[in-house]
Amino acid sequence: MSNVKPEIVNQIKTGDFNTNYHDQGEGFPVMLLHGSGPGVTAWANWRLVIPELAKNRRVIAPDLVGFGYTERPENPEYNMTNWTKQVIDFMDALKLEKVDLVGNSFGGGLAIKLAIEYPERIRRIVLMGSMGISFPITQGLDDVWGYTPSFENMKKMINLFAYNKEIVTDNLINMRYEASIEPGFQESFSAMFPAPRQNGVESMASDEEKISKITQPALIVHGREDQVIPLENAFRLMNLIDNAQLHVFGHCGHWTQIEQTGRFCKLVEDFLAE
Repeated sequence: MSNVKPEIVNQIKTGDFNTNYHDQGEGFPVMLLHGSGPGVTAWANWRLVIPELAKNRRVIAPDLVGFGYTERPENPEYNMTNWTKQVIDFMDALKLEKVDLVGNSFGGGLAIKLAIEYPERIRRIVLMGSMGISFPITQGLDDVWGYTPSFENMKKMINLFAYNKEIVTDNLINMRYEASIEPGFQESFSAMFPAPRQNGVESMASDEEKISKITQPALIVHGREDQVIPLENAFRLMNLIDNAQLHVFGHCGHWTQIEQTGRFCKLVEDFLAE
């Protein structure tokens, strides 16, 4: 019987577990790193972006361990060290010497850490609504990480993410809600970000002196109305990273890649093609 879930595509061994991932297109590889919202998968975050970017390059989007349909190890430790190891193991398994990274929120924090620790493996980075620096946790992020499963709670989450409420359809809410109640999903999600959730922000932050030594070109993208990650983060990252450029979308929340798909893809495409 064929699997009808578009989220589940390819599996490859990374360390002690199998990573679920999407792989489309040909050319220099770009890896998309998803965020940390409830019910998130690589597919949920990047389903609109993958086919666009895959027109000119190879696009790879893994489910990071603890999220989506990547295998959940027994007694896992969810931390930046292990997520970083997973990405490098994943690159090694696919025989990718070097990639571009596009990181959304938590994925941006991970992209920063990878650029610092494995500079020879990362060519360029795109940071979208990015974590990776210390900031006082927003009410929005506290609510996201404190999610408990219900359709109503997921509706609140998605209304937090999106400025344009027209995209907050029952179908979208239901897709994310159903994903959040898959076996094991909520258990791993709630284990990742226990209160006080400021600790989660700090655990994803890299040392600012190390960030300032990043040499890769960086494109920083942020929605002006982002209620989850403060816009100020984007300006701070812009000032820290030497070879950086910044694009801020007005009338846009935390989901730049969903609310501004066409413009976001064009920005990223132009940046990666330089």
